[in-house]
Amino acid sequence: MAKKSAREVERRARVEQMRREQARKERTRSLAILGACVVLVVGLLAAALVPYVKHQREQSRIAHAKLSDLGVSVSAAKCQGITTQKNTLALQKDRTYHVPIGTKVNYRDAPPSYGYHWGNFLSGAELRTFYSRGDRPEVERLVHSLEHGHTILWYDDTIKTGSKEYVQIQQMGDKLGLNSYFMAAPWTAKDGASFPDGMHVALTHWTGKNEGVRQFCAAPSGKVVGDFVKKYPKADSTEPGAI
Repeated sequence: MAKKSAREVERRARVEQMRREQARKERTRSLAILGACVVLVVGLLAAALVPYVKHQREQSRIAHAKLSDLGVSVSAAKCQGITTQKNTLALQKDRTYHVPIGTKVNYRDAPPSYGYHWGNFLSGAELRTFYSRGDRPEVERLVHSLEHGHTILWYDDTIKTGSKEYVQIQQMGDKLGLNSYFMAAPWTAKDGASFPDGMHVALTHWTGKNEGVRQFCAAPSGKVVGDFVKKYPKADSTEPGAI
């Protein structure tokens, strides 16, 4: 009976040891899972936070930067001289340059600085300082904005979405703001002829003298844009005071 009791005690001790070992393994596994979860959560937070912090820093940098500091220098922009072209188009019967909405206008110049356009001008939430290739309005509506005094910076297909030049143009629009009557928009191969060789940016404005002015540049320059907008403000248009 004594031997049986000793064996039972030994068996129970082994069972208890096995139970403790299993409990230790379970704790170790739980801690490992918890650690992995913590690492995953920290990683996800970092992945979300780092871009946000970078964006905030970039926004702060832009807010404190001068327009002339954005983009390349005047010399690096390699801009051509500003050209002026008198508008010789005939007014329509309603004494406007409007054509029926949906009518495709084949502009003589690429990009246009004046011309026939649709009557449904951009307004409200449609007005932006920067348009991508995915949300750009029709050229016929952008030309109406020219008539209202907007300056448009057109960028061609060589300036890819997300590229340095693309971001610089966005920054210029943010810096100038809607009240400047500045907007940037893409000019694509489907819109018409290409820009002159080596030129990838064009500034256009429709002046109060009923003339179209245009300047081509190889790269975006905040100094060039600022000088152009200052020389051709929103009040200098065929319809000053319009949106």
